Amino acid sequence: MRSKLTYQWLVVLLFLTKSQMSYGQTNEFDKAVLKLSKVKPKNYADIDAILKPFERDSIKMKSATDAFILNEYNEGASYTLNALGVINRNLSNYNQSIALHKKANTYAENANSNEFRIVSLNMIGVAYRRMDVIKSALDNHTKALKIAYQFKDPTPTVSYNIAVSQNSIGNIYLALEQYDAALNQFRKSLEIEKNANSKLGLAINYHNIGYAEQGKGNLDVALENYEKSLVYNEAIDSEIGRMICFNSIGGIYLKKKDYSNAEPIIRDALKKALEAKDQFYIASSYNNLGQLEIALNQIEEAEINIKKGLDVSKTYSLKSAEASSNKLLSEINQKKGNYKAALNYYQNAVEIENTILTEKNLQYVNDIVILYENENKNNQIKALASENEEVRKRLERNRNIFWYSVLALLILGAALFIVNRDRALQRGKKILTLEQDMLRSQMNPHFIFNSLNSIKLYIINNEKENAVYYLNKFSKLIRKILIASKEKETCLQEELDTMQLYMNIENMRFDNEIEFKINVDEAINTEVTKVPSLILQPFLENALWHGLSSKKNDKKIILNVFKNSKDHITVEITDNGIGRAASKKIRESKKLKRKSVGIDITKARLANFSKAFENSYTLNIDDLYEHNSPSGTRVTLNIPV
Repeated sequence: MRSKLTYQWLVVLLFLTKSQMSYGQTNEFDKAVLKLSKVKPKNYADIDAILKPFERDSIKMKSATDAFILNEYNEGASYTLNALGVINRNLSNYNQSIALHKKANTYAENANSNEFRIVSLNMIGVAYRRMDVIKSALDNHTKALKIAYQFKDPTPTVSYNIAVSQNSIGNIYLALEQYDAALNQFRKSLEIEKNANSKLGLAINYHNIGYAEQGKGNLDVALENYEKSLVYNEAIDSEIGRMICFNSIGGIYLKKKDYSNAEPIIRDALKKALEAKDQFYIASSYNNLGQLEIALNQIEEAEINIKKGLDVSKTYSLKSAEASSNKLLSEINQKKGNYKAALNYYQNAVEIENTILTEKNLQYVNDIVILYENENKNNQIKALASENEEVRKRLERNRNIFWYSVLALLILGAALFIVNRDRALQRGKKILTLEQDMLRSQMNPHFIFNSLNSIKLYIINNEKENAVYYLNKFSKLIRKILIASKEKETCLQEELDTMQLYMNIENMRFDNEIEFKINVDEAINTEVTKVPSLILQPFLENALWHGLSSKKNDKKIILNVFKNSKDHITVEITDNGIGRAASKKIRESKKLKRKSVGIDITKARLANFSKAFENSYTLNIDDLYEHNSPSGTRVTLNIPV
């Protein structure tokens, strides 16, 4: 026996020696572990009084656990393992937390300590409740209660844990939306905490009472209890408690539509949750912030934050928060008109809620069996009837949502059809207007009058052959213009023939002084290549009347058609006139100014023609120079094919 004790003390001394090597001197924590390893107190309160200052330090708790296990101090190992479980729970590492608490329960059983078993079972229940695994949570809390009620004179730790059990069972009733039953549990727990003067317990219970009152719709009463909870959390300087209260108070302001007060407190709650790395409240805070932003019509920001909450909920299996995120995303997508996405999110929420509710209802029946065996059958019937009615209502609501969504989609489809049809009509009207403007441009009264006047002069001068020749050409041109006005497009060959006729008629007025040539690349099939009707006439008219009309001799216009790319044909019209600058001065000096709209109409027609192709048209007008003097103008038009 003596040798065994000697070995155990050697283990403790080895631990302390390692600690001294790490820190350079024996600190308070080392003294605490040494004292516990020597005295080995059996009561939870005695261990807590010594290790309480270090219980949130995971490194110290892990070191103490190793020392206690090596020293076969089961109560100490159970305490430190539970402390490590709480640390992991607050970081939302729920599976790790549960594993640590279960290990703590094993050491409690090895120590044959009901007090430590109660603590461990309650901690397991709290972790399961955070994950919405209702059945396992309630099983562990009811086991803890059953053991606790066996104490004739419960210790402060046992009394506190009865309060914890009742508090957690109250939270389960909250999740079941049975608010009066929840309030009953919270008030029982509150009385125990008042008697023990536990500020932490009072903070927790006032907050939970507020939550139950909020569920009943008593917002002012709920706010009053949340504020009481905040006062106690401030008294014990609990940052996590402040975070929880801020979240809940912000939620009340949201329901009251007091957004100016809601926003700062909700944002502060999120900040504190992120600092604490408590994923349970991070998810809840993101959802709260998103709900606020929806109310403030900040839809894009709301969607980002709620999706963050959804990601956290999925990662850490927080079913209730995940259902809330899906409902809020459904609301956002309805506002954005994404009805299919809205329906999918809503269906996800319903599916998650149905899963939780099924677990809750089954476990609720189990709870009734444990506590009220005589009413077991009646309560099963009530619970099943309630579940069936809830399912029926949800199915009916989902069916209504589906048909409303279908109706909304049909209305949206009809609206889009009407809008597109209206746009098509407007586009058709614009095309018709352009064609009419084009016809008016081609049938310019000045052109017709001047052409007929030239033919009349031939007749007066008894030049019958010239008169008949040009009259035939004039009639052909007019006929082509009238035919072209009915067509949106024509073949390139027809367009070039028409332009040749037009230039022949115009040349009469210049005494046939203008040399006009058309050059077409042999690689282009002019019979199948389509271009807008009469698209080249405005450019030739400009070359004649702005470039060449003021020039005395050597008047030339060259029209080249070639293909530099597979997507376009290029039409190049070059004149050797006086240039645009000189022409502009002449126009400005005239008393009677006439606005030319031919090029503008042509551009609009080209833009409309290009809509049928992947590529658009391009138009470039360049001034030509020779020895730094204007020598003409070149128009380059790329038409998509």
